[in-house]
Amino acid sequence: MIGVVGLNYWGPNLARNFADLGALSWLCDLDEQRLAAASARHPGVSTTTSYDELLASEISAVAIATAVPTHYTLAKQALEAGKHVFVEKPPAMLTTEIDELVALAAERDLALMPGHLLLYHPGVRKLKELIDSGELGEVRCVYGNRQNLGIVRANENALWSLGVHDLSVILYLLDEDPELATAQGSWSFNEGVEDVVFCFLRFPSGKIAHMHLSWLDPHKMRKMTVVGLEKMVVFDDMEPERKVTVYEKKVNSSSEAVSGDITIPKISNAEPLRLECEYFLELLDGKHDKAKVARDGARVVRALEMLTNSLDG
Repeated sequence: MIGVVGLNYWGPNLARNFADLGALSWLCDLDEQRLAAASARHPGVSTTTSYDELLASEISAVAIATAVPTHYTLAKQALEAGKHVFVEKPPAMLTTEIDELVALAAERDLALMPGHLLLYHPGVRKLKELIDSGELGEVRCVYGNRQNLGIVRANENALWSLGVHDLSVILYLLDEDPELATAQGSWSFNEGVEDVVFCFLRFPSGKIAHMHLSWLDPHKMRKMTVVGLEKMVVFDDMEPERKVTVYEKKVNSSSEAVSGDITIPKISNAEPLRLECEYFLELLDGKHDKAKVARDGARVVRALEMLTNSLDG
């Protein structure tokens, strides 16, 4: 059974899904009003404002959806208490922290699953399938656009607020650690908190990736493009029906651009969060490779730290 920690924004969505899957047994938040509201939606579920009380209960796992700076500490406490951990992205802010969590989970044979939601999106899964099958040919570059005219944050820049999503997808698709990760950005409202960030990554295989991140943009975009030497594919999460589009476009041996068919694969409309929660429960049942899940989460934190150091520098 699972206890959900943090009920301000994303936690209620986790609670809803784990409840629907029959796995929710505890709710925890420091705010008694939020706790009461969540309790009303999930009658019969135990509640507490004490994290220590939660960890002392009979639960086998915790799902952490608190503020990012608390993720490492709360996840470490849970692992030390012998609980499996699902923790929202990013699970830690430093490479040294995530490496410690991964080692602790491995030592105690526990699951440590970061909440990289898009990795469970059927559209992103389709991108991975197209890449791994070789249908696109050799992949040369991936680029993401995540923009909006959104809430201007005072203490979290566009890289940390938006970039983690696309970064996790890029590393999942290419399955490599970048040898170079640089970022540049600018702020317009809160000094030192970048509203717009451009990121570039280069991988040992020669592949490259780019991310455009902004909450100062006239368009809301949630798009990922993968360019192969045989075909190109676009995942557009803003499209209600056409989530994935495959373009038979390439440059031939005569350096001429060649265009062929455009295909739109059918993509499941299953809720990515439900699929993510199901995957975590399957990890607890011994399915999948929980060590790889934890290592993949660490890969994202390492790349994020490289980009952050470049941005700060």
